Amino acid sequence: MRSIAKPHSRRRALGQLMAWLAAPAAGVATAQSAPSPALSPGQSIAWPSVPLLNGPMLAAAHFEGRVTVLYWWASWCPFCREQTPEMQKLWARHGPQGLRMLGISIDAKAETAQQHWSRNGFTFPTTLSSEELARAFHRPRGVPVTAVIDRQGRVAQVERGQMFPEDIAALARWL
Repeated sequence: MRSIAKPHSRRRALGQLMAWLAAPAAGVATAQSAPSPALSPGQSIAWPSVPLLNGPMLAAAHFEGRVTVLYWWASWCPFCREQTPEMQKLWARHGPQGLRMLGISIDAKAETAQQHWSRNGFTFPTTLSSEELARAFHRPRGVPVTAVIDRQGRVAQVERGQMFPEDIAALARWL
């Protein structure tokens, strides 16, 4: 039986619980048992050009030299439904100060992700997960996952699992 270490914060407790629930049982192989290596602080990434859900293409130059928040989400994810409005607030408040943001939906169909995005009035740039993005940023095992890329193109912070509003607001410190 797996155990959960004593948490020091609500965010850590939720993250540990989500990891425990998402982990396959010992000895059981799944298609997700061997995900791409996760992003880790200090790792350099190379920006790809990104096709957005609403049609236009964002060139790699859009992100280079800018602090960027990557946010993996899904329309069916209850934790994402709680976190995405807070990500929108971060974008609305700090986008004018130069913050870049890229939502990456892991929904199976772009149409599903686009309908969810439009219905909820979210405006930060969003794309559908693809093999090219998985090569550039790696594919997380679950959602939500949030990563901050610094101006030098290095991973500054990675958060797996739902973040609380105060933790999302604190991402602005990287600007």
